[in-house]
Amino acid sequence: MITESQRQPQTAVTRLTIDSGDYYLGLVKEGQTLRLVDLEGNQAADTLFYNANDPSERYSLSDTLLAQQALYLTTGSRLMSNLQHEMLVIVADTCGRHDTLGGACATESNGVRYDLEKRCMHACRDSWMLAINEHPQLGLSKRDIGHNINFFMNVPVTPDGGLSFADGISAPGKYVEMTAKMDVLVLISNCPQLNNPCNGYNPTPIELLVWDAS
Repeated sequence: MITESQRQPQTAVTRLTIDSGDYYLGLVKEGQTLRLVDLEGNQAADTLFYNANDPSERYSLSDTLLAQQALYLTTGSRLMSNLQHEMLVIVADTCGRHDTLGGACATESNGVRYDLEKRCMHACRDSWMLAINEHPQLGLSKRDIGHNINFFMNVPVTPDGGLSFADGISAPGKYVEMTAKMDVLVLISNCPQLNNPCNGYNPTPIELLVWDAS
């Protein structure tokens, strides 16, 4: 559901750009609101969420879909943890829907899905692993990479129950905004994928903003 926000960028306490192929790992405190902006359109922001006080609690695709009885995420969607706690709630969305079924690209899936010579191309799982390795104080490891959300990505479900990667439905300046219901660690890979339409075959930067509780 298309819903615009009344928050103004100049009042944000954090405002930064995440280049294509780069990652972001940061804390969003309970009550703060996080906005992701698709600056140039058709970009995909592959995102993981963890309970900042106990990272073994993390975003759960199955619990989220069960809670809302819908396949796609948009305004009003409650992002649930594997312990069935609310982590964040989407409070504004000018894109319309976001994927949480398609998973994240990996070197292995690049080789299987596209071509063996594509196997070693940069992928979202690489960015997440780099983030984990560069922040050992968080105690995260490879086993903590689980369900993710592909903000701005279009992954239609086919009539026979399969998934297809289609042209994006986002556009320059579209954004999604969510309010944290607990302290959360946010781990984003700004997707470097060049082999499917999720990024329009041209990965571009996204913007991240955070506001304190109003």
